[in-house]
Parts: sequence; C-alpha cells; structure tokens
Amino acid sequence: MAKSPKISASHEPGGLIVHISGLLPSLSPAEQRVARLVVADPADAARRTITDLATAAETSEATVIRFCRSVGMDGYPQLRIRLAAEAARRIEPPDARVVGGDIPPGADLAQIIATIAFNDARAVEETAEQLDPAVCEQVVEAIGAAGRIDVYGAGASGFVASDFQQKLHRIGRTAFYFPDVHTALTSAALLGRGDVAVGISHTGTTSDVIEVLEQARARGATTVALTNFPRSPITEVADHVLTTAARETTYRSGAMASRLAQLTVVDCLFVGVAARNRAKARKALEATAEAVQSHRVGAGRRRA
Repeated sequence: MAKSPKISASHEPGGLIVHISGLLPSLSPAEQRVARLVVADPADAARRTITDLATAAETSEATVIRFCRSVGMDGYPQLRIRLAAEAARRIEPPDARVVGGDIPPGADLAQIIATIAFNDARAVEETAEQLDPAVCEQVVEAIGAAGRIDVYGAGASGFVASDFQQKLHRIGRTAFYFPDVHTALTSAALLGRGDVAVGISHTGTTSDVIEVLEQARARGATTVALTNFPRSPITEVADHVLTTAARETTYRSGAMASRLAQLTVVDCLFVGVAARNRAKARKALEATAEAVQSHRVGAGRRRA
C-alpha cells in the first residue's frame, strides 16, 4: 500500500506556520534559524526584506531562498505574501502576557496557567485544521476491517497508545498495547495481512516504535504513523501518516500539548470506527459500562 501523498505548501490545510513547524527537524541548521524567526512572528518576518531576514537569522540570502524552496515556496516574494496572510488570520492569545505561547522566566502562576491553556487549545485547533480527512477515512476503514490492531508508543506517546487500545477494545475491536519493546516486537511478528499496526511518536524518531512498526509492515500488516513531523523517520515505515500540530515551548509544555493533539486524532479515529457500526458499538459500550457500574460509589455500593 502506498504512502499518503505529500501535502505541498500551496494548499496545506493547517496553515503555513503549522506546515513550517512540521518540517523544522528536516531543515538544515541555517534554515532552521530562518524557520524559527518566521514561526515566532510571521507578521514581522513578512515586513522584512530578504537581506533583513538573513541578517536576523545570522545566515545568507541564498539560505533564505533555499528555505523558501524547502517549505514549498517558489521564492521569497511568495513567502512574504503568504506570511502576511497567515499573520492576518493568526489567533492571538487572550492574555497579553502570553507572548509566542512561551513561558518566560519569572512568570507567575496566573501567566503559567494562561500560557499552558493557550498552548493546549492551539495544539488541538491547529491539529484539527491540518488533519487530512481522506487519510483518516483510509485509516478508519483499515481499523474497522482489521482482524487485530496493535498500538505502539513510548513515554508520553505510550499513554496515548494505551488510551487508543482501551477505546477500541470497548467497542469490540481486538486491540493490544505493549509498553515493553520486546513484547511489542513479538506481537508485531505475528501480525499479517488484514491486521493494522499503529505507531505513535511525537518526534517520529523513537527507535523502539519505528522498529516495531517496521516489523509489523514486514509481516504484511497495514501500518499507521501518528507524528508531529511529516518528514520524520517513522513515516518511512508507514502506509498512512497522520500528523499533529503541537509546538515545543519552555518546560516542555509543548510535550503536554502534543499529548492532547495526539488524543484529538485518536478520538477522531475512534469515533469514526464506532460510527461505522453504531448499533454494535453502542451495545459494546453499554455492556462494558455496566460491567464496572457496581464499582462506582453511589451506584449500588456506598462508602461505609
């Protein structure tokens, strides 16, 4: 099965800044400096001449041109136009102290709360904007028809993988999550055609998840990657690639936002699968809810 088509910058659904952020790790160090200036303040970058931007990024005008081409632009004039349009539609933080979504030194708790809430909300909104419905539909179809689904993830992404497995299991899908890489590899080795393997990695560079997904693909399973970066290594072993749009910030609050962005995609897939057979999914959810009902305080069991 072929990989999903690459989205060009001329029609990226989540906006140019989301597109550039996703490509950041694949750029050269000099191009990354240009990218960070552009992402941090699109309006300011749009006002700059190519010489000004190159100087601010401590690089050459030729590097700025290479950056433009790396992100799908024909040249710097097109980049400036697109950045101006992006700045016009950009959602600003409701709290004026939340600058760039980052947490500055000396921030009080009110500012920390406002910043984290802004980052989390922006990650969910931008993830939804750039999520490709056609690819989601293909993944939902594959999961809905799968004989078995394995979900893999490590660290924070492991929590999301576990959540997805539990959701699928509750609607009657045969799904597994293995936090240990050795167990995950032995499970992947037993997959075959008609099965689905989902690998979740924010960076797309987690070797354990890549290795397991590669094993599953070698056995004939349909592989799905969920990552923040569309050119990351995990996409090379995936038949379908789904992306999030969370940004890294101080104290790794971006990692917190990435988890919410991943859960947004997982929820979309889960509801998509459930909606294909509403009656069966509803019956399974009711049965599983009833099974644990007696363990809830106030439902047939009171505190002593």
